[in-house]
Amino acid sequence: MNASATPLPERIRPTTLAEVVGQPQLLAPDGLLTRFIAAGQVPSLVLWGPPGCGKTTIARLLAAAVDLRFVAFSAVLNGVPELRAALAEAQAARTFSSFQDGVGGTLLFIDELHRFNKSQQDALLPHVEAGTVVLVGATTENPSFSVNRALLSRLRVFPLQGLDADGLRALIARAQTHALGLPGLTLAEDAYDPLLRLCGGDGRRLLLLVEAAWALTQPQPITSAVVHSVAQRAAPAHDRAGESHYDVASAFIKSMRASDPQAALFYLARQLESGEEPMFVARRLVIFASEDVGLADPQALVIASAALSASANIGMPEALYPLTQATLYLATAPKSNSAKSYFAAAKAVKEHPGAQVPMFLRNAPTALMKDVGYGDGYQYDHSAPDHFAGQQCLPDELLGSVFYRPGSFGFEKDIAKRLEWWDARRQPRPPPSTPS
Repeated sequence: MNASATPLPERIRPTTLAEVVGQPQLLAPDGLLTRFIAAGQVPSLVLWGPPGCGKTTIARLLAAAVDLRFVAFSAVLNGVPELRAALAEAQAARTFSSFQDGVGGTLLFIDELHRFNKSQQDALLPHVEAGTVVLVGATTENPSFSVNRALLSRLRVFPLQGLDADGLRALIARAQTHALGLPGLTLAEDAYDPLLRLCGGDGRRLLLLVEAAWALTQPQPITSAVVHSVAQRAAPAHDRAGESHYDVASAFIKSMRASDPQAALFYLARQLESGEEPMFVARRLVIFASEDVGLADPQALVIASAALSASANIGMPEALYPLTQATLYLATAPKSNSAKSYFAAAKAVKEHPGAQVPMFLRNAPTALMKDVGYGDGYQYDHSAPDHFAGQQCLPDELLGSVFYRPGSFGFEKDIAKRLEWWDARRQPRPPPSTPS
């Protein structure tokens, strides 16, 4: 058994960029970083990608490829004094070396750059702008939200992807053949599927799982059962505050809108199993019931509101039942976004700020108001045949405007028939009365 206390991912870390698994868009012969390296100059940049996709390894090898000092800095473990010291050291190296020839320059690698607050990020600006360091930041969070605009404008953003099945298999092969890998490592064929699935594209997690399984089974092959025993409960790639939170919520809403109950259930479970606040999910359901189902099925809002109330009263884990019921109801309901007709009406309000309420619609609680015509000519609809007097109620400037058009599905088909009947019987606006 390999008795090294150094974890397997560190022992077999690539020593050249050619050994890095994945990221062909950056590291293939025609990849963007490959072209920068060929030109002998690497810009300040952000490596943005999920855990275990190679951000730290790439940063370290970039420095070696263009002959820069590599200085690693953790935004979690180090503070402003250490950052100032690193920048001062980089400035000294630049001053006393032939920086123009690529000697003495510093690549400052900041892991988890998104953990820096705005003032800490601002402190980097003059040094990046002056070229004191080549800044390479690594982040799992979307730089659009986690890196302030001033710093982001001085950095190139390179998105990295989680490793695919081929890349993950290549890592397993490296663990089998590397001098510091796992002697005699073999895997049963049924072990590959759970390994590749449970690591979620995270190369580091894959190698740690393989190492743990090897420790339990060698010299026998690793089996699917062993993989599941060492993996225990794999946490979904989700968070309650960062980009994944919004990505999964967006997928949840769009799956219901697409009338895909299978996907909607998956994203519901993805949120709840990751510890998402159930009331966040319940509120999304209520919004969806009005925004995307609306009058195509008026019962949708009742179901969603009941799920909101039930979730608040009973909490998790039992809240998953009303949330699931509401999700399935909304995903399979007829769809209409006619509630957005509000925005057409709001636009008319802004375009006609002086539009007056017609006199016949105004309330007349005093004799004076009655004398000047308030309420004059109003017809009580319930006193008319079919409970419809045919009055047009929009202000004069907006007569004929149409804000709401019913959809052709579900309950709105009946609404469309009623509107057609009413419109055919609506009377022209009587001329306004004048005070005597």
